[in-house]
Amino acid sequence: MDKCKILIIEDETALLYALKAELSQNNFEVLTAVDGEKGLEAIEQEKPNVVILDLLLPGIDGFEILRRTKKNPATKNIPIIVITNLGDKESFEKGKKLGADDYLVKTDYSLEEVIKKLNNLIEKSKAC
Repeated sequence: MDKCKILIIEDETALLYALKAELSQNNFEVLTAVDGEKGLEAIEQEKPNVVILDLLLPGIDGFEILRRTKKNPATKNIPIIVITNLGDKESFEKGKKLGADDYLVKTDYSLEEVIKKLNNLIEKSKAC
């Protein structure tokens, strides 16, 4: 059976590497991108099972990635977890409206809680 493929689009390298290490230990195939262009390219080319997406990115921001991914028939069903520092109500509502399956504010969740949320989403959406 193929490993579940997770794409992390995050420009904060400490968090990116921590998430990648944790997911790799949990037997996921992990792809990474550190800016919006590379992230969008990876979504379209790799068709990951799930995307973990930061909103504040160099180049194309996470909101635009959400919009384009959910508009594209080939990628619209890929579950996306937003993980961001934007904790305001407007950003949350915009993220959910654009199709985020979950919206986590970085300061409110530990690495273990993010992994738990990811596993719950995978189970619920049957993404893997």
